[in-house]
Amino acid sequence: MRIIRTENYQELSRQAADMIQAAIENKPDCVLGLATGGTPIGTYQQLVERYREGSLDFSSVTTFNLDEYYGVSSDQEQSYHAFMFEHLFRHINVSHERIHIPFGMPEDIEKHCHYYEQIIQDAGGIDLQLLGIGENGHIGFNEPARCLQADTHLVQLSQETIRANSRYFPSIAEVPKQAITMGVRTIFQAKKIVLLASGANKADMIGRMLDGRITTDIPASLLKLHPDLTIIVDREAGSRLDAIA
Repeated sequence: MRIIRTENYQELSRQAADMIQAAIENKPDCVLGLATGGTPIGTYQQLVERYREGSLDFSSVTTFNLDEYYGVSSDQEQSYHAFMFEHLFRHINVSHERIHIPFGMPEDIEKHCHYYEQIIQDAGGIDLQLLGIGENGHIGFNEPARCLQADTHLVQLSQETIRANSRYFPSIAEVPKQAITMGVRTIFQAKKIVLLASGANKADMIGRMLDGRITTDIPASLLKLHPDLTIIVDREAGSRLDAIA
């Protein structure tokens, strides 16, 4: 495990983009696992800028997103499909056939989850998985629980996550209560994992994640067992790290 402490969000975003760029340069047909939410937006902006400057080529890259709201259509403004195209995909030369995001309105949810797992395997697995961390320690939408599911599945969102995500919706009542998410084993099978945390509201959870315990009450703590984990934090998110060093 490697921890990179940066001064601010801009430096965090640059560091994450550097790692993604290195993965693409080392393997032009690499498979990227991508995240949504506010934290990776700066990283995606960096990648778009580098593509426009001619220093990055996404033409052979394959992507898999972590999750999607259940019951939300791909063209809905709050969908993660819309998020990814707004912040990344429509600005770079990635082939639409190589973009994979769980479909929020499948006719058969179990069949769709199995299909998503299969196409990840068919692509050779994920080379680099980008993650954020929820204030309650979730990764993807794997919420704190007594037991965690291994593979892509339908999950009930916690009230904490619903409240946190309500800023993207007109009201909290309109936030979906369920989502389709990669499971912890799917995430863990990525060859490299890069977890980002920004802001004072993530400081407590980063401290708890790294305090030595591994527990399903903090799903992100399981990542400490991964052989190639990098955690990038800005000054605020990393403010409690000295206390546990």
